[in-house]
Amino acid sequence: MTQASQASVIGVPHGASVDKDKRNWIVATCAVGGAGVAAVAVPFVSTFQPSEKAKAAGAAVEVDISSIKPGEKMTVEWRGKPVWIVRRTPEQLASLPKVDALLADPKSERKPDELTPAYARNENRSIKPETLVVVGICSHLGCSPSDKFQPGAQPSLPDDWAGGFLCPCHGSTFDMAGRVYKNKPAPDNLEVPPHTYLSDTRLLIGEDKKA
Repeated sequence: MTQASQASVIGVPHGASVDKDKRNWIVATCAVGGAGVAAVAVPFVSTFQPSEKAKAAGAAVEVDISSIKPGEKMTVEWRGKPVWIVRRTPEQLASLPKVDALLADPKSERKPDELTPAYARNENRSIKPETLVVVGICSHLGCSPSDKFQPGAQPSLPDDWAGGFLCPCHGSTFDMAGRVYKNKPAPDNLEVPPHTYLSDTRLLIGEDKKA
């Protein structure tokens, strides 16, 4: 077949007649070309999906917090770290200003850009007073503190304990806002991760703005 004949088959002028063999060849060529496009498109589109590695590197985590009752804590993983979501009781909230004088950084002024976003630099260290969101890793050597929500005298805690967290490794204590007490090995408050509310019951950890 000459170049001229090939051109007339591939680009058939409107209204021109084409025999059956040529029509079949054109349809087959288009079908193969379409399949090629589809084969290329699949991996290309898949590049828009976040990989497991990307998620581990810091993809935001959406959490349903509707089941957390007052006085309870939920733990989720973000960037390979445990993030605590605590629904504080009115009594626990009322205890926060009472312990300010005993804390090393009551106003969260140390390393604010690293540890406490602007919207959490308040007495509660939270967006919503009742809901605390902190990374559950002690700022001393990276141990995970234990829940000590019950107030009162307990082993390794003072008689006037108001509730909070105790690091079992070296005895650092934190109040119900994750603020560290004075004269403890931990130098800083617990980290408040970036977070925002998508609704009253859904929390997005890892981003400050709604997706």
